[in-house]
Amino acid sequence: MMANYLLYVMIRVCFTSLCFLVLLQAAVAQRKPNIVLFLVDDMGWQDCSVPFWSEVTPLNRRYHTPNMERLARDGMKFTNAYAAPVCSPSRISLMTGMNAARHRVTNWTLRKNASVDVADSVLAVPAWNVNGMSPVAGTERAVHATPLPILLQDAGYYTIHCGKAHFGAMETPAADPLNIGFNVNVAGHAAGGPGSFLGEQHYGNKGDGPTPPWGVPGLKKYHGTATFLTEALTIEALAALDKPVAEQNPFFLYMSHYAVHVPFAADERFIRKYRDMGLPEPEARYAAMVEGMDKSLGDIMDYLKKKKVDDNTVIIFMSDNGGYSGEGRGGQLYTHNLPLRAGKGSVYEGGIREPMLVKWPGVVKPASVCEQYLVIEDFFPTILGMAGANNKPTVQQVDGKNFIPLLRDASIRDTARALVWHCPNKWLGSDEHGINFRSAIRQGNWKLVYNQKTGTKELYNLQTDIGEQQDVSRRMPEVTQRLSRLLAGKLREYDAQMPTVKKTMKPVPLPDQH
Repeated sequence: MMANYLLYVMIRVCFTSLCFLVLLQAAVAQRKPNIVLFLVDDMGWQDCSVPFWSEVTPLNRRYHTPNMERLARDGMKFTNAYAAPVCSPSRISLMTGMNAARHRVTNWTLRKNASVDVADSVLAVPAWNVNGMSPVAGTERAVHATPLPILLQDAGYYTIHCGKAHFGAMETPAADPLNIGFNVNVAGHAAGGPGSFLGEQHYGNKGDGPTPPWGVPGLKKYHGTATFLTEALTIEALAALDKPVAEQNPFFLYMSHYAVHVPFAADERFIRKYRDMGLPEPEARYAAMVEGMDKSLGDIMDYLKKKKVDDNTVIIFMSDNGGYSGEGRGGQLYTHNLPLRAGKGSVYEGGIREPMLVKWPGVVKPASVCEQYLVIEDFFPTILGMAGANNKPTVQQVDGKNFIPLLRDASIRDTARALVWHCPNKWLGSDEHGINFRSAIRQGNWKLVYNQKTGTKELYNLQTDIGEQQDVSRRMPEVTQRLSRLLAGKLREYDAQMPTVKKTMKPVPLPDQH
């Protein structure tokens, strides 16, 4: 009897201890914050009613984004946040922590082993990584890297991808977000834009199956309905969140909208007010798409509050490059990001400066503003730091800098840090507006733009000339030379590719060689 009793006691003790450990592990897991990364496609710095400048502009008055305003009240606004000039370089930097000059995905990707560059009569584009990133070694023309979602999975996170992926070319591993560490993939594939935003047009698909390259996959149940793509993605994202929320598992939601990319479409829920304002039809459609994106943000915030997980959820809002301002927009081209110069594809501020907001309850002071500049590769170490996974090993050299200290103290300034952009590609036919064959560097308030084709350099003081209208390179030769040396040194450190001069078959000189 005594032996049986002792055995019973031991079993009870073990069972109680096991239950305690399970509960403890669950509690520890829930102390990790949930993370929502809300990434918008092609949204400009001015495409919202939240002013990211020192004054409210006519463009801020045009757009209606009450949920961005709400997020700004709850969190921190970053007025000097940067990405790459086009989408794939930004997204690869986000997922790897690498500068685009290092990972060599310097233009947008689509088909395997195929470059999307426009031919140029003077320069030949280098053999850049046209296949994007790859989670496995040996994928040709791709950068091998340890992706952010895999590291988050290893840290106990349930990872959800919803919307635009654009990580790897068609028929390569990273074309499917499931291969880079996402537990769930909604509508993500190799393409960087949708065939259509309209459910009536099956989101660009023909027939029952997906229609590559532009047909958005996985949303067949919305085909033939009046459900705008942005709304369909939001519905699916919230449905995917039910599982980790119910299981009290920390989650990472990468809400990556196709909006506000072309082709612009009329979101009938919002477009009337913009037509009534007298905007040209493309601008009315664009503004309605912006408001639909903002509704998605609000729906996610409302869901988190309803499920009582908002107090333990980080929300990061960002765009992948500057606002598109070329053919297809209404009004005068390359003015849609004023006071910033130019737009998507350019190394001028209109092509790289982004709207960015961060809410982190208990860490970020509500309604705070941070003026310190940062760049999209910084998201990689920062998100890992939030997840308690910043010591995880990676196969790649990480260039990004953890900005959690800024979230705790918005007054921090680092004017010694240099941000680098490198585009040895031809994205559009015209070389105007800071597009094609450009490199740039920002340190403090100084910004140098290097034209790889002509060898010319431009210098701007962003503190006094945010619109980059006054080139002071000749008046400030010492600053021009210093930044030329610094930019060249960074490009050498990254082993950056340069275009080749067709006439001589020699690479373009680095900035300090002119």
